[in-house]
Amino acid sequence: MNMVYANNENSNVKPPSLSTGFRTRDVIMNAERLGAMHQTRISFVRTLLRKVDKEKWTLSTHLWDLDEQGYGKVIYRLNTPEHLYHLVVFCNELADEERNDRVIAQKWDVTFGLVFGEIGEELLDNLQANVPLQEAGRNSNMVMVLARANKSVRVFDHIVSSLAIGRQPDVDVLSQVGYILRTTAVYGNGKFGIYDFKPLEHSEDFDQSFRAQMCAVYLLREFSLDWVDYLAKQKGGSNAVTLHPEIKRYLGIGNATGLGMAPYLINHPCVVDQWLATREEALQATLVCQVEPKETAHFASLIKRAIQHFSEIVTINEQQIKLNEAVVTELTVLQNNLMISINNYATWAEFLQDHDYLSFESQEVIISCLMELYPERVDASQKKVNADEALLLPKGKVIQDLIDVLELYYQWAMDIDFSQPENSYWFWYRSVDKEEPRMGVRGQEPGADRELALDIARQANRLYLALKQANAQQLISEFTLNQPKYRSIARRVWTMGHKPLGDIQMNVLHKTALPMHLLRCKLSMFGATKFDPRSDRWVRITLFQGAPLFAEVHSDEWLFPLLPDLSTEQGGLTHDRIA
Repeated sequence: MNMVYANNENSNVKPPSLSTGFRTRDVIMNAERLGAMHQTRISFVRTLLRKVDKEKWTLSTHLWDLDEQGYGKVIYRLNTPEHLYHLVVFCNELADEERNDRVIAQKWDVTFGLVFGEIGEELLDNLQANVPLQEAGRNSNMVMVLARANKSVRVFDHIVSSLAIGRQPDVDVLSQVGYILRTTAVYGNGKFGIYDFKPLEHSEDFDQSFRAQMCAVYLLREFSLDWVDYLAKQKGGSNAVTLHPEIKRYLGIGNATGLGMAPYLINHPCVVDQWLATREEALQATLVCQVEPKETAHFASLIKRAIQHFSEIVTINEQQIKLNEAVVTELTVLQNNLMISINNYATWAEFLQDHDYLSFESQEVIISCLMELYPERVDASQKKVNADEALLLPKGKVIQDLIDVLELYYQWAMDIDFSQPENSYWFWYRSVDKEEPRMGVRGQEPGADRELALDIARQANRLYLALKQANAQQLISEFTLNQPKYRSIARRVWTMGHKPLGDIQMNVLHKTALPMHLLRCKLSMFGATKFDPRSDRWVRITLFQGAPLFAEVHSDEWLFPLLPDLSTEQGGLTHDRIA
């Protein structure tokens, strides 16, 4: 699946099929369905922790230099079989009015970097001077990941205050958020002069998409848990207790993501195709399996867990509340009838197809659960997420060859009438003031003259109309030489038409287009849970919620994290005293 199909000299050869007959690319790449995806076994957080466990990575505290208020620096030392790394964390005093999740913020509660190799005095001085400045700093090229985070002040203060008086925090308060720290940017891949992704392609540790970034976030989670224990001890002395392990597992790292993430999926189509094709390949490996009692019982337990998970999610977004309620209702009906109805299906493919009447949210929950049943089949796909991003046109092809690709794989774009105002309602641009992508109303707001080229549907549509006016036997190279404005979209259409899944089928200019679908797709591949949209343009999520702690034996089943139940423990409220 790492082949570049654009080099195929025969336009009649179709890309490899991942379809069972009902999960075609038109189904899989539907934007609304992509906007309902959930974490799976091959999401990046899951594959990272399996690697950590399998290879026995170790983590130790190299430096803990915080004052009584918790300000200062901390360094963790990460050893893998291949190399040595350090997570360097700087905790800064921040006034409430300075706390801002936007990219234009200049101060944060926590700034941190994942650093390659040893840290000498000179490098540490450089890190201390520049990491807190983030984009404004002159960061060392030994910094593999550069990031920052803010406290969830309500959760942070509640946890520290509770532990300081010898009590565990109220899980109902924790359920409102689900994390202590929330990242607002996690940079990698050579941005701002830090360590480039290219050398990592040959690394056994971080050669997969976003693995270094996910590792940095996971280690930050470890720090956040150590941090509240430390501050509770400073505040409560001998009365203080440590945070209960079950609560520690429940708490992840939050993330606030806005429109800035959406263009990535449009600008990196080969990467998105590879991610989703790999996910689909893993799913197909489960769908062909026979429905057996052992797997049915496991599936039933996962559905039960999902029902509880969606019942516990707290969000202020009315649409997401309705979606979550629909999942609970639909899956409860499914669960009540499962042990009787399951006998009607020979394979899981039949089962999934027979439930395509459910909401996309529920269907995607079922898909995530099915992929847990056969780990040996699913995990075989996890190393296939990297992609060649070249967009190419082969030599010798004529216009009719490109028309064939458009008519076969881009009919979703061909059917759009862009003369209708609702189909070109939005334009995308980059705000100079906010330093972020924005959407403006065409004809009503300024900036359309600086529109970003994210309109793939419109470009493909215009290309098709232009090709139909040309000589069908003219060479494509001659056509693009005479009309170079079509060169980029022609390369994209040819390349993505010969990929397993191709482009996301979404007109991002349409009046009702929801960028949230793009955000959700990428975040689910990361392994996010608890989607909490704050509008149709930005969302809060949680990473590593429910995941095992670094020092634990890693149980790999932490799909759909649940609130900890401490009621069976004596008192249910206290834990170990801090020495």
